[in-house]
Amino acid sequence: MKVIRVRDYSELSQRAATYFINKLTQSHFGVWGLATGGTPKGMYKELIIQAEEKGVSFQNLHTVNLDEYVGLQPNDPTSYHSYMQEHLFQAIDIPSENIHIPNGMASDLEKECDRYEEMIKGLEKIDIQLLGVGENGHIGFNEPGTSFDSRTHVIQLESSTREANARYFDRLGDVPTHAITMGIQTIMEASEVVLLASGKNKAKSLHALLCEKEVTEDIPATILKKHPHVTVIADEEALSLVLLTCERENEQVLKF
Repeated sequence: MKVIRVRDYSELSQRAATYFINKLTQSHFGVWGLATGGTPKGMYKELIIQAEEKGVSFQNLHTVNLDEYVGLQPNDPTSYHSYMQEHLFQAIDIPSENIHIPNGMASDLEKECDRYEEMIKGLEKIDIQLLGVGENGHIGFNEPGTSFDSRTHVIQLESSTREANARYFDRLGDVPTHAITMGIQTIMEASEVVLLASGKNKAKSLHALLCEKEVTEDIPATILKKHPHVTVIADEEALSLVLLTCERENEQVLKF
């Protein structure tokens, strides 16, 4: 596992965007797994800027989003369909048919999960999967206790997750209680994983991932210890507990 230590959120966003742009310029095609939430916003903004500066095309790229809320129309401003359009897709030349996001309005949610999983298999593999990490260690919307063998499924969101996401809604009661999420096994089958973490509220999750030996479903992110190609890009606040308690162990990877 490689850890890239950055000073702040701005540098995190720039480094992450550069990482993804370099991947695309090297291959000119591929499948990216994408994440939503507060952390990736800066990266997407920088991705647009760098793509314009370097003349990078997204015509041959497929994207597969991690998750979507159950019960929100795609055009709802709080849906992840809308999030992705606003923060990335409307500003790049990716064909609409190459964009894949779960349908939270599906009449049969189990069939939608199966459809989404089969779609991912049809793309052969996710070349690089972008992840954030929750305060409780969730990845995607895979809450603590989710099986490491899980595939795309419907999950009931923990109260802490809904409270963390309430800032995007008018009130807590408007935050959906369920979501469709890519499963942990599906995430682990990506060729490469890039995890972004910013802020002190992510410090405990990063400490569990980088410093503690246990791999446990109680902290879903710890499964990434078993992935052969993970890059963590994290700012000093997110790494604060790591720097405090186990910096020496990670000396080679925690330098600027």
